[in-house]
Amino acid sequence: MNDSGRENWLGERAYETVIQNGFEPGFSAAVAQQLKEIEAQRAPELAAGITDLRDTLWSSIDNKTSKDLDQVEWAEQLENGDIHLLVGIADVSAFVKKDTPIDRHAKQNTVTVYTETRIFPMLPEELSTDITSLVEGEDRLAVVADMIVKENGDVPDSKFFCALVRNHAKLDYESVGDWLEGRGEIPRAIAETDGLEAQIRLQNVAAVRLGDYRARKGALDFESIESSAVVEDGEVREIRAVEPNAARKLIENFMIAANVEMAEFLERQNVASLRRVVEAPERWDGIVRIAAEYGERLPSEPDLPAFSAFLARRKKADPERFPDLSLSLIKLIGAGRCVVQRPGEDAGGHFGLAVNDYAHSTAPNRRFTDIVVQRIVKAVIAGEKQPYTPEELDDIAEQTNLQATAARKVERRMRKIVAAAVLQHHIGEEYDAIVTGDTKAGVFARILRPPVDGMVVRGEHRLDVGDKVRVKLLSANPHNGFIDFAAQ
Repeated sequence: MNDSGRENWLGERAYETVIQNGFEPGFSAAVAQQLKEIEAQRAPELAAGITDLRDTLWSSIDNKTSKDLDQVEWAEQLENGDIHLLVGIADVSAFVKKDTPIDRHAKQNTVTVYTETRIFPMLPEELSTDITSLVEGEDRLAVVADMIVKENGDVPDSKFFCALVRNHAKLDYESVGDWLEGRGEIPRAIAETDGLEAQIRLQNVAAVRLGDYRARKGALDFESIESSAVVEDGEVREIRAVEPNAARKLIENFMIAANVEMAEFLERQNVASLRRVVEAPERWDGIVRIAAEYGERLPSEPDLPAFSAFLARRKKADPERFPDLSLSLIKLIGAGRCVVQRPGEDAGGHFGLAVNDYAHSTAPNRRFTDIVVQRIVKAVIAGEKQPYTPEELDDIAEQTNLQATAARKVERRMRKIVAAAVLQHHIGEEYDAIVTGDTKAGVFARILRPPVDGMVVRGEHRLDVGDKVRVKLLSANPHNGFIDFAAQ
C-alpha cells in the first residue's frame, strides 16, 4: 500500500483500525497481476445468452460521491395497471472468477469498509468504481431482475437474465428526494434527458406500491438519522445528519424486491444459496416496555403486525421524534446474520422486512456474499453445475458474519474518533440521548443532535437499552475516540 492513506492522522487511524479488526487493506502482487489481465480484456461483449438493453433508459440513484454503482433501474407502465420493473445488478462475477487472487481477497474481507475519512474497498477500485461499476454513459454487464409489480404491490412474477446495459443518468439521493417530495427543482440530469422525468415518477409509483404492500404484511417502518462527517484538509469541521427521503425509499424498495425475488427464484430451483436472516427479537420484553411508555400494549410474544401498527401510530403522532424511537427499537431487534439456505430447508426470514426469503444480491461491488449469489443464479440461468457446495457456503457464511461484526466495530470506532474531534469543543454541554448498549465494557448511549455514541460513566446503573436520558458531556478524546457522558 502506498502512503496516500496516511496523509493525515484520521487516515492513519482508520488504516490501523481495519488491520486490528482482521481486514487486509492492501492488495497483493497476485491481485495486481490479475487486475492487469482483466483490464486488457475489459470491454464487455454481447455474447450468447446476453440481452442487449443498452437503449433502455436506465438510471441510478446513489450518494453524490458514490462511484461503486451496483444498481440501475427502469420501469414501464402496462395497460392493465401493472408496472414492469427491471433492476440491473452489476455483473462482477463476469470478471472476478472463483478462487482467483481477487476472489480470495474479497472472500477474506467480505465487505467494503466505510470510514468517515477513507474507504477500504473489497475489490480493487479499478474494478469496483470502473470496470464492474454501472457508471454513467458506459456499456456494462448486468444481471437483471425482471419483475411485474401489481397495483396492490404484489410481485407474482419475476425472472432473471444477463444483459448489456448503459446507465443514462447518475442521479443522487438529495436532489431527487427533494424534487419528488416537492421541496426542490427537478434535477438537471433528469430535465435534460428525454423521457427521464416520467421514468423516475413511474419508478416512484412502483416503489410506493412495493413499500405499501410490505407495510400491510407488517414490515417495520423505521426512520433513523445517520451521520456524515465534513472533513477538510484532514480535519473534521462538523457532523451532519443524513436523513431518509423519497429517493432513498425508492432504491430501498427496489433493492428489497430484487433480493426477495432472487431468494425465491433460487429456492424454486432447489439449489443451496446464502440468505440474510433477522430473527424475532430476543429482547421483545424491552420493546413491550417501550411501547407501554407511550400508553400502548403489545402482545407478550413477538407480533409483527402489532409492532408495525404501533410504529405507524407513533410516526403519525410525533414524526419529529420518531427517528429517536426507531433507534431504541432497532437496538433491541439486533443485527441480522448470513445463513445457508439448503434445498428443502427453512433458513428463516427477515423479521423487520416481513419477508420469508431474503438474499444478498444487489451490491456485488462491495459485498462478497452478493458475488457468490450472483455466481449461483448465473449457473442456474446457464444450466451449469453449481459453483459451491453447501459446505463451502457454510464457511462463507461464517466468515461473513465475523467480518460484518468487525466492520461494525471499525465504523463505530472511526465515527467516535471523528465525533470526539468535534465534541472536544463542547465539554460540559447537555444533550438528549438514547441508551444503545449494555455490555461488559459499559453502558453506551447515542446523543441525537448530532448523532454520536459514547459511554455513560456516571449514573449508568439505572439505565436500560432503549431508555431516553439527558446526558452531560464529560470528555472527548479524538485520539482514541473515547466520549464519556454522565446521566443527568
